[in-house]
Amino acid sequence: MKRKLRMGMIGGGKDAFIGAVHRLAANMDGLIELSAGALSVNPEIGYESGKLLFLPDNRIYTNYEEMLTKESELPADERIDFVTIVTPNFAHFAPAMMALDKGFNVVIEKPMTLTLEEAKQLKAKVEETGLTLCLTHTYSGYPMVKQAKQMVSEGALGAIRKIIVEYPQGWLSTLSEREGNAQAAWRTDPSKTGKSGSMGDIGTHAAHLAEYISGLKITKICADLSIVVPGRAIDDDGNVLLKFDNGANGVLVASQIAAGEENALKIKVYGEKGGMEWHQMEPNTLIVKWLNAPAQIYRTGNSYMGSFAQHNTRTPGGHPEGYLEAFANIYKNFALTVDAKLNNEQPTAAMLDFPSTEDGIRGMAFIENVVTSSQSDQKWLDYKL
Repeated sequence: MKRKLRMGMIGGGKDAFIGAVHRLAANMDGLIELSAGALSVNPEIGYESGKLLFLPDNRIYTNYEEMLTKESELPADERIDFVTIVTPNFAHFAPAMMALDKGFNVVIEKPMTLTLEEAKQLKAKVEETGLTLCLTHTYSGYPMVKQAKQMVSEGALGAIRKIIVEYPQGWLSTLSEREGNAQAAWRTDPSKTGKSGSMGDIGTHAAHLAEYISGLKITKICADLSIVVPGRAIDDDGNVLLKFDNGANGVLVASQIAAGEENALKIKVYGEKGGMEWHQMEPNTLIVKWLNAPAQIYRTGNSYMGSFAQHNTRTPGGHPEGYLEAFANIYKNFALTVDAKLNNEQPTAAMLDFPSTEDGIRGMAFIENVVTSSQSDQKWLDYKL
C-alpha cells in the first residue's frame, strides 16, 4: 500500500464498547487511520468523542448525513475511503446505503440490517456501485478457524457429516434491560434489534461459523425459541436442528441466559475420516481427532499451519492472539482488498477472505427462518433466502 486508508466512523463514541474495538482493530496493522467521525446521535457527546480521538474540528460531524455529504465534496486525496458503521441494528441500513451512493466503501457490524429485504437492497447497491462491503463476523478472523476451513476444503476430514455449534452467554440471566444496562436495553428491544434476540445477536455468529468452516450451506431448519426471563420482549434462548446442502445434519444452540457463561462459542465438525473442535475462549488451539489414529493438537504460529492461517497470524507460536487480532484480520483483509481495487489490481484469495453482503443476507435469512420455524407446527422448514 502507498498510503493508509482513511476511515470515517458512524457511531462508536466515548463509552461505546464496540466502537473502541473497531478502532483498535483498524489501527493494528498500520493500514488505516481514523480521519472523520459522526460518533453519536447526541452532538455534544459526538464532539467530545471526536476531540478525545484527536480529530480536527472540521472532521467531527453532528450526524452521518452531514459527514457523508461533506466528505464526498472534499478532494480525492483528503476525503475518507470508507465508513465503519457501529450503530445498533436498526441504524445500519440507511447510512450504509447513503455511503455507497456517495462512493464510499463500507464496514458494518452484524447483523447487516434489520430485515432480510434491507439486506437484499444493500447487496444490490454494492453490486451496482462496484464498491466493497465488509461485515464483521469476528470469529471467522481467528487463525485456527481459517486453518479448520482450509483443512476441510482440502478434504482432510472427508465428506462432512455432522456439525455441532453452540454459543452460550449468561449476561442476560436477569432483566438487566430494566436495571440501567444500555447494551441490554437496545439488544432486547425488537424495534432496535429486529425480530430475534439471542438468535439474532449470537446465533447468527454460530450459523456463520458453521457455514464458513464447513463450506456448506444450511438448507432446512427446525427451531425452538424461548423467552426464559419473565418480562422480556424477545427470545433469550434457542435451539435449532440443521440440515446442510450435502446431506449433513447439525445442531445449533444460542443462549444468553446460561448463567456463568461468558462468550463460550465452540464448534465441532465431523467428517468420514475424523473431526475437529475449536473453542473461542481457547482460540489458539485446534483439536483434530482421527478415526483410526491419535488425536492432534494444532497451535497458532507454527510453520505447519496452512497458508490462510499464516496470512492471518502476527506473532510466533506461544504468544496468544485473540479477539482483537481476529477483528484486525478482517480489517486488514478488507483494507488490502480496497487498496488493490483503488490501484486497479485483482485482490488475492487471502485478501478477499472476509465476510461480505452474501454473508449478511444469509445472516438475516437465518433470523427470518428461525423465527418462522419456531412459530410453526411443522417439524422441518426449507431455508428460504
